[in-house]
Amino acid sequence: PLPKPFFVLATQNPVEQSGTYALPEAQLDRFLMFVRVGYPSAEEEIEILARTTGTQSVTLKEVLHTEEILTLQSLVRQVEISSELLQYISQLVRDTRPDISENQSVKEFVRWGAGPRAGQALVLCAKANALLNQRFAVTLEDIRSVAHGVLRHRILLNFQAQAQNMDTDGVIDHLINHTPLPESPLASNASSRSAG
Repeated sequence: PLPKPFFVLATQNPVEQSGTYALPEAQLDRFLMFVRVGYPSAEEEIEILARTTGTQSVTLKEVLHTEEILTLQSLVRQVEISSELLQYISQLVRDTRPDISENQSVKEFVRWGAGPRAGQALVLCAKANALLNQRFAVTLEDIRSVAHGVLRHRILLNFQAQAQNMDTDGVIDHLINHTPLPESPLASNASSRSAG
């Protein structure tokens, strides 16, 4: 067993570059997020060149202690999320599955959708995002802001999607824009009062 906390980072080069092999879906699903990292800006690239080709040495400064990281991980799990937002996350994940989804983009372009682990990751990442923004309750925006990172490696596209240059981010955008928003009990009570 590894000491806690620990995390695993994996890098993957663009397809068809030497040394790149796609991971099996079961292994991909165990990664919490897939973050796309593009090329650096011109200024960043100059900084990289300056820092890595000279004689200067870098001294790393500790930002957090082990105990603090474990405390923060525990605190993330204590962030509140409403049953309506849990329902929204469940619907969003279920809508990635072409055999049960009513979303046309999914039916047309997706070969394999996300499993329950995606919902767990969405909840935890949304809670972490809320905490980073100094809130103790998840909002719809928290979910939407982490959805691409959580879902992009858990949705497998079919040949038709590849032929039309469709990517998983496009499918996720379509899902976010077409998954019905959760209805708050307060909103439904207010509308029933105004209707009566």
